[in-house]
Amino acid sequence: MRSRIDRLFEHLRDERRAAFIAYVCGGDPDPGRSLQILCELAGAGVDVVEIGVPFSDPLADGVVNQMAAERALKAGASLVSTLQLVRDFRSRHDTPLVLFTYLNPIYTYGFERFQADALEAGADAVLLLDLPPDEARLNDELQAPDGRRLQSIRLIAPTTPLERARELAAGAEGFIYYVSREGVTGEQTELARGLEDKVAALKAVTEVPIAVGFGISTPDQAAHVARAADGVVVGSAIVRTIERHRDDADVAERVAEFVRPLVAATRHARDTEGPAVLAPPPGTPDQVERMA
Repeated sequence: MRSRIDRLFEHLRDERRAAFIAYVCGGDPDPGRSLQILCELAGAGVDVVEIGVPFSDPLADGVVNQMAAERALKAGASLVSTLQLVRDFRSRHDTPLVLFTYLNPIYTYGFERFQADALEAGADAVLLLDLPPDEARLNDELQAPDGRRLQSIRLIAPTTPLERARELAAGAEGFIYYVSREGVTGEQTELARGLEDKVAALKAVTEVPIAVGFGISTPDQAAHVARAADGVVVGSAIVRTIERHRDDADVAERVAEFVRPLVAATRHARDTEGPAVLAPPPGTPDQVERMA
């Protein structure tokens, strides 16, 4: 049976458009409004939601996302409450969900237990930020009692050598999260140079959809990425909107207002310019060389 994520990207490929993927921290600014935000994101047309599991030492995150984790933890959030958040959301929406987390919470919770409980709650995939790729198979081999398991989303960075990228892509499922720049998460005034070439080179060695994140915060940036990649990931800009309106009763509606232009830009990016996929056929030499 095809996963929600696989079915989504097949559908979007037929429609010649990219996916819009939104990141929020589970439990931010508090459990009740966090659920409202997730529901508003689905209503605003977000294709995939990444839910961050609050963690006290989020090394790969910039200040904005670190503060979101701190707010969530102070409000009582945990891996258990995040799974309940997934469960509550899933009872209302069928939008694919990815759990975005560090290894420590899963290790403490138990890998097999996490697989079973996350699947039962309605999650579709997991992105383990600090699990070394060579050890990822240990998680990939774990299954819930019924034989199912979460899909494993892989990260690939602009500094990843070509052969390493091939290896990572070979084990990727759902989509590959391509990090557009070095450093931690956070909004940027401009996109990384040569992004199109890097994405095209990666597409030359894999058929797994490529989603680009880190720094995207405006509709123009989202549209630019959507013309080259299969997905656009926006996180810090959404989390900052939550931060700005964290004391407002209508924070969920404010987040939806911010996201709708980004979704629209992603959805219509290929309507008037650029091919549906800016990648050459697999193995084209000049593109492969640019990745190295």
